[in-house]
Amino acid sequence: MNGEKLCNHQSIKERIHFMDELRGFAIVLMVAYHGFYTMGYMFDVYVGRVLFLFFMPVEPFFAGMFIFICGISCRLSHSNLKRGFLLLLVSLVITLVMWVFIPQELILFGILHFLSIAILMFVLLRPLLDGIHPLAGLLICGFLLLITWWMPSYKGGVLGIKGLVSWQLPQSLNQPWLFPLGFGELESSDYFPIFPWIFCFLGGSFFGVWAAEKRLPLWLYRRRVPVLSKLGKHTLLIYILHQPVIYALCYLIFLLVGQVST
Repeated sequence: MNGEKLCNHQSIKERIHFMDELRGFAIVLMVAYHGFYTMGYMFDVYVGRVLFLFFMPVEPFFAGMFIFICGISCRLSHSNLKRGFLLLLVSLVITLVMWVFIPQELILFGILHFLSIAILMFVLLRPLLDGIHPLAGLLICGFLLLITWWMPSYKGGVLGIKGLVSWQLPQSLNQPWLFPLGFGELESSDYFPIFPWIFCFLGGSFFGVWAAEKRLPLWLYRRRVPVLSKLGKHTLLIYILHQPVIYALCYLIFLLVGQVST
């Protein structure tokens, strides 16, 4: 009887459906957020601007959720090097396409650029990361995320916790070639610098150790929202396609109501 329970328990722990559902939820929020931006700032719809600004404060949370889950996935994948280079190629193609067709909305170091670099960094650092206890690594990453949150130039270039203990970083760091790290002043309509987001990603990779060892609570392996679970399995494709689809839909709608001239 105990052996039967163990087999059932192990058969359930084949895929972490809750992780798919969270990823699906995050991509839905991201699509909606970008949709509001497109409506508000590319098609001058007042309601779009209001909704975009309303949801702006929570954008880092669902983006962070997406990044954290990607870090977990690195512990479950056997082809991180391939995944990293594929994402890098996709992100560079997106930058090139936007530079040609929508230069005013150019993405220089967006979330896909960041994730590709983060995955490749994980491949290089894995021997070092494997020597750190997952709980210790998770706590260290949480602390480093906290003290580097205001580190990018556009957030103030501050190391530490604002209002408590902080240090202003030298202005000499504000160089365009350091833009991927979070320094310098370049225009990018989507921007996820390595600092502080790498610590969110690495925190996920430490949590992923428990996922790889199938030590997570059983309820995380059960499917509850099949639609979100399905979306969560195709987030890269959705991310690549959602912007041109949103733009095309907005253009078609405005064309039909006579607000866009042919």
